[in-house]
Amino acid sequence: MTTYVAFLRAINLGANRKFPKADIAAATEAAGFDDVDTHINTGNVRLTTRMRSRAKIEGALEKAYAERAGFEVPTIAFTAAELASIAEDADELAEGRKLERHYVYLLKSAPTAAKAKALQERDGAADAVVVRDRAAHLLLETYQQGVVDPWGVEKALGVAATNRNITVIRTLVQKWCS
Repeated sequence: MTTYVAFLRAINLGANRKFPKADIAAATEAAGFDDVDTHINTGNVRLTTRMRSRAKIEGALEKAYAERAGFEVPTIAFTAAELASIAEDADELAEGRKLERHYVYLLKSAPTAAKAKALQERDGAADAVVVRDRAAHLLLETYQQGVVDPWGVEKALGVAATNRNITVIRTLVQKWCS
């Protein structure tokens, strides 16, 4: 059995996209996954499975979530080892910087080299964007209040993505990947 961490996109935003943790867990279990656990109500789910295809895992979860929630729930999955690697990359990228914010965009697929380069060209004097495989790190030394996505990262990447701050990523790695 392999442990995966799935990230649900665009839930619990506004009145029409409510999907409580208990419903997420029930839908995950109903889809045949084991050892299900959730963390905070932003769509972070640990599960184990014998399935090896990430695309099949994501597809099964998306189908179960749509049936339970009544709306589409894009889902992006990583093995526990992949998520731990993202956290290690984050530590390396933050070394020697005084970051106010560090967001990680978790991607369904790696962007093309051209899209990653275009995104990285948006770097500012104190801020940087670093793409590593299926994770795009926003390293913000300055932060404009109320602006979570200063460069339109998801749009620039052109791939399905959801974001979490580095604190959530580190917490999930400590909780589920150790």
